Amino acid sequence: MTCRLSYISKIEKAKITITGSKSESNRLLILQALYPSIAIENCSESDDSNVLRKALKTTMDVVDVHHAGTAMRFLTAFFAVNTKHKVVLTGSERMQQRPLKLLVEALQQLGAKIKYVGKEGYPPLEISPAEAIGSKVLIDATVSSQYISALMLVGAILKEGLIIQLKGEITSIPYILMTQDLLKSVGINTTFERNEILVEPAKILDRKTIIVESDWSSASYFYSAVALSENMEITLTSYKNESLQGDSEVAKLFEKLGVRTKYNEDLSITISKSDTKPVANLSLNLIKTPDIAQTIAVTCFGLGIGCELTGLHTLKIKETDRLIALQKELQKCGAKIGVTSDSLSLLPGDTSLVSNSLAETTIATYEDHRMAMAFAPLSFIAPILIENPSVVSKSYPTFFNDFKEIGIQYETL
Repeated sequence: MTCRLSYISKIEKAKITITGSKSESNRLLILQALYPSIAIENCSESDDSNVLRKALKTTMDVVDVHHAGTAMRFLTAFFAVNTKHKVVLTGSERMQQRPLKLLVEALQQLGAKIKYVGKEGYPPLEISPAEAIGSKVLIDATVSSQYISALMLVGAILKEGLIIQLKGEITSIPYILMTQDLLKSVGINTTFERNEILVEPAKILDRKTIIVESDWSSASYFYSAVALSENMEITLTSYKNESLQGDSEVAKLFEKLGVRTKYNEDLSITISKSDTKPVANLSLNLIKTPDIAQTIAVTCFGLGIGCELTGLHTLKIKETDRLIALQKELQKCGAKIGVTSDSLSLLPGDTSLVSNSLAETTIATYEDHRMAMAFAPLSFIAPILIENPSVVSKSYPTFFNDFKEIGIQYETL
């Protein structure tokens, strides 16, 4: 299925409610499964969170997480230290191409019993009950912070807790800090100093309700919409000035693209055009916030400005190779863009030509929710077509309904 997006209603103000952060929700769902005394409010309604929620409750011998990469990584650690029967953990064809070897090897260091069903280093995995689990592990920290978070989340149920020693430059540190803060919020003591993380043991936790903050990654698409609109103001709920989410950096980054953020007393934010013009060329290292790289690159193209984005090596092992996907789809739109294994370079363009080059361009989404959502704001410039728009349900099921609230018409073709 393909949809057409076009800007037909000159809305100047809108208010949108975005559900809870997928990243926070998935971490809390693992903790809740280990410690039933934890209650969660404003949990994400994303496909990924629903898949994880279902998997944690299943008694089946085969658990299929489909496209949910976070679920695959978190459940690998969860079952490795917690399962009472043999489990085969599998996923979609793309999931079976996404590497998992570093996490598996780390868990095997601890004594976990994990075998590869197919290709070594990749799902599916056969996980059997472990006789004993150790308390100290060494893992390469340069590839994915989710491997580290997966270990942290199960560390406290181990008899002696867990010491995680990190090797190499640590990627996506804000996500590790989010995991640490959520552990502390439910009563688990943890420290993160230099290249070592300590998670202290905790068999029982006091009753506690955690309210999940709305998702900042989802907010990024509305920042893009404001940047590409003539004069739109959007209020988003509910957000905190000091967030656990690394992608809250989007507020500062979009200041460079002409968007300002006002934090309101009711835990909402209002975003609008600022008096400052966007920079002529944007240079950013996004190693801490790779999930907003697509949004920033597409916004820069729409504004006709150049950008140099680095620190993007993790994008190659996401739902698709996001760097190659961005290059292909932006080239369709007329962009001059180059990518390496960890960077993206976009040349400035003539904004007077963007509308003509964009009109009715069909954007492929590669089974990647962020491709669909990152390109959607270009519809403020010209009508565009999005293939397989339902892919947004992976993280933001109501995305297109919410875009209608800011004047974007959605038509199924």
